[in-house]
Amino acid sequence: MFKKIVKSAAVGALALSSVLTTSPVTNVFAEEPTTVKWYQIGTAPDNLDKLLEIVNEKLVEKVNAKIDMEYIGWGEYDQKMTVMTNAGEKYDIAFAVNFLDNAQKGAYADLTELMEEYAPESLEMLDDAYIKGSTVNGKLYAFPVNGNVYAEQYWAFNPTFLEKYDFDYTSVKSMTDLEPLLKAVKEGESGVAGLAAGQGWRVGHDFDFVLGDTVPLGIDMLGDKTKIINPYEEGDSLIPDLKVMHDFYNKGYLPADAATSDQGYPLEADTWAVRRETVGPRDYGNYLLQTVSGKELQIQAYTQVPLKSVAQARMANFVVSQNSDNKEAAVKVLNEVNTNPEILNTLVYGPEGENWEMNEDGTIKLLPAYNEGASHMSAWNTGNADILYKDEKITDEQIAASEEGLQNAEESPLLGFNFVTDNVKTEIANVQTVVAQYISSLHTGTVNPDDVLPTFNEELKAAGLDKIQEEMQKQFDEYLKTKE
Repeated sequence: MFKKIVKSAAVGALALSSVLTTSPVTNVFAEEPTTVKWYQIGTAPDNLDKLLEIVNEKLVEKVNAKIDMEYIGWGEYDQKMTVMTNAGEKYDIAFAVNFLDNAQKGAYADLTELMEEYAPESLEMLDDAYIKGSTVNGKLYAFPVNGNVYAEQYWAFNPTFLEKYDFDYTSVKSMTDLEPLLKAVKEGESGVAGLAAGQGWRVGHDFDFVLGDTVPLGIDMLGDKTKIINPYEEGDSLIPDLKVMHDFYNKGYLPADAATSDQGYPLEADTWAVRRETVGPRDYGNYLLQTVSGKELQIQAYTQVPLKSVAQARMANFVVSQNSDNKEAAVKVLNEVNTNPEILNTLVYGPEGENWEMNEDGTIKLLPAYNEGASHMSAWNTGNADILYKDEKITDEQIAASEEGLQNAEESPLLGFNFVTDNVKTEIANVQTVVAQYISSLHTGTVNPDDVLPTFNEELKAAGLDKIQEEMQKQFDEYLKTKE
């Protein structure tokens, strides 16, 4: 069985970083380098070829392999990868889609022994929550990115409007406390969304879903943590905020077409006043948001539980196809990306000397090119945050708060529970169809929840939600008995 993580992951990562940067090893291989095909989600950096040229030289030296990375856009990734997976198309590494279902049906390679043999350093640095979230029927099916293992939901505030309307963002303890700022923006600004809400907007709540929010069943983290509920029918963490959103919608505090709009609201633009953001320990408070936006964005938490959830544990899972001819090479490459600081920092920050430079104290200084165009990859879905160099702007207080949060975050009772969907596949598909018809309009306040929720819940029941819930509760009860 694979090795569990050590408690002092950060210390181990620091020591490993030191070894890797001060004791380079050059290997000589007889065979030609193996090319590993890697599918990534999002938009490719403009300088992708240059980044890969730099890191591939190091990968060839270390493990005699190199990366051929192909990006697929946000809006089409899920569909394309689902088609590829169902067709049994060969690839080596991919950002996981429908992880649990694909792992259960054998689409992904079992990495248990492969990671023990070829990626022991990466295993040592992973929080146990990642292991639980990526293990199905006792086998490890993903190589998780060690990043924000826990997260909270925050309101993020545009400093332009905080200053203009003299609003104290620290006074916001609930959604209704946003109203003075939203009202001022509506009355005083033209073309500015009070709430940066679109079709992907979801109100925040302390809830962990078993299969994601397209199947509305899970645990209310402020209620009975042994009970699987439908948050649109039970619990106190969602329905009240849906009602507030409807009130805000009627008052014009968000765009009228929010339920169907895919308009982006760039962090750096003054097209919005308030938005929601998921923030974890490796974001160092509002440091990351401020760095990306170039503005003094402020944040205020609106969920109560810093949670190691199923969603966070699987936030950036990389999988190896069961049909891959290069499983060992794929795991070796992933291990290098997650343990070799030179490789990971090149990908995440861009070329050294162009995008950033090293300071004498081991921190880095970001250069203007870092924010000019797309010249680097994102950190959250690339590699291990423990070996990323820290920007000189990150304060000691932010680092201390991050480490304290990692020690104190609460682990969801759903971590380690893998719902077997064999008996309810048809019902799940039917429920997902119903949810797709209602979820955006409910969460953006476009419809009145008092009027729509009864109909929504009736249609969920007709689609088979009760059967799924019964089966899920039965399996969850059995799982909980194993934890006693």
